[in-house]
Amino acid sequence: MKRKKRVGILFGGRSAEHEVSLQSAKNIAGAIDKSKYETVLIGIDREGKWKYIDGPEFFGSSKGPESITLSGFNDSDAVMPYRGTDGLLCSSGGKSICRIDVIFPVLHGTFGEDGTVQGLLKLADVPFVGAGVLGSSVGMDKDVMKRLLRDASVPIPDFLIYEWTQEETVDFMEVKDRLGLPLFVKPANLGSSVGISRVGAKEDFARAVREAFRYDSKIIIEEFIDGREIECSVLGNENPRASVPGEVKSRHEFYTYEAKYVDGKGAVLEIPARIPEEQEKKIQALAVKSFKVLCCEGMARVDLFLKENGEAVVNEINTLPGFTNISMYPKLWEKSGLSQTDLISILIELAIERFKREDKLKRSYF
Repeated sequence: MKRKKRVGILFGGRSAEHEVSLQSAKNIAGAIDKSKYETVLIGIDREGKWKYIDGPEFFGSSKGPESITLSGFNDSDAVMPYRGTDGLLCSSGGKSICRIDVIFPVLHGTFGEDGTVQGLLKLADVPFVGAGVLGSSVGMDKDVMKRLLRDASVPIPDFLIYEWTQEETVDFMEVKDRLGLPLFVKPANLGSSVGISRVGAKEDFARAVREAFRYDSKIIIEEFIDGREIECSVLGNENPRASVPGEVKSRHEFYTYEAKYVDGKGAVLEIPARIPEEQEKKIQALAVKSFKVLCCEGMARVDLFLKENGEAVVNEINTLPGFTNISMYPKLWEKSGLSQTDLISILIELAIERFKREDKLKRSYF
């Protein structure tokens, strides 16, 4: 009998998106095809400690993102990865637990979506789901991401960048003259709308800048685009494909963290988006182009604005999008004909396929 592949679900982490990661991991663990895969749960706590999670009750609470926590381990648990003949070795308390064939990282935000964990897994020589080091890094940094998209003639909002050394000298009038009002102030490296502020007047500006700098040493200030919020999921390696687009209709000031994960009525998701077929195809093509320009692999969600005149503007890309039961990435694929179970299987096989391809490359001169 053929052994099931062991999939290590890696989740939690030190990011401000820790709770979202836990929800995504819970959903993936529940939806994965158990006839094909055996799951190994590896949680990273807020201090950065890697924990082997033993048993099904690995969340202290699952009522909502504001209360969900890691559980099911003690301080003696650890995960010490190294490359063996059959995959990644997971050990705990000095005892070998099992070998892992592929890692499914569900680490949203910094220390997980930014190329750091991808680099570690690359060094450990183990297949992993999603973008590689480069795609993860540029997809996470909104400054680098937008410059690459702009150079590839992908339409984006106008923006300005400020480093932490400029925090006290960011000039409101200079920004307003360039970008107009309202505008958005964001940490350059974060997701799930954490640290983002909508600024409509001068008195809101200094606070917004301080808030963004709480989360990152670099911030981005963007012009406001008056348009519908459209999202499109992309799947694949060399030949990616796009899902049907969906529309987000936020009931908050914008699509905030609370609207996404806390307030069950914070937004209405319209899937598919009510747009003409020709426009849908253009959005899908733009999403795939953005995916390729930013060197992504596996999966990503591309977020766009659709103006009244029909022009689509790319806002950002998420290389490890939310995978909760209400997240747009899996929901868009469900509407496109892929169940969450099938989607997870495809992502795992894409990771293994890429690993096998790269493993054939010559690694020494002689």
